[in-house]
Amino acid sequence: MKKLIIFLFVFLSVYTAQAQNADSFGKKIDDKKAIEASALPEKMGNEEAMQAKVTGTVESVCQVKGCWMKVKMADGETMRVMFKDYAFFVPKDIAGKTVVFEGEAQKKTVPVEHLQHYAQDAGKSKEEIAKITEPKQELTFIADGVIIK
Repeated sequence: MKKLIIFLFVFLSVYTAQAQNADSFGKKIDDKKAIEASALPEKMGNEEAMQAKVTGTVESVCQVKGCWMKVKMADGETMRVMFKDYAFFVPKDIAGKTVVFEGEAQKKTVPVEHLQHYAQDAGKSKEEIAKITEPKQELTFIADGVIIK
């Protein structure tokens, strides 16, 4: 009986420790079959939008609310990940962490006003914000759910 109690204690301790290794936000997802963020553009090909599950490293997060994050892509590029229907946010201190997110990847032109707003959210100076004068073609992502590992 004593061995059974010890076994259950060890099992529950290990299970609890593993459950705390990842935080989940939004829709509950898992990390199975996630593709690397750097592989997403090639996977999309000529498609303007595509459902996907992606993993990558967080480069930065909106410092106002955690309402978006940028994930590292190839060649120093980043992809902005926003959260569906503004329904959830992520912690503001997750730069450098690995994330998995699921939802819709989109190729779109981001207007100057949005780019300036994002720069303001990221804490950029007024001078840096003023230099944003052209819309930008970007790969963005609208996530239903996020796991932070």
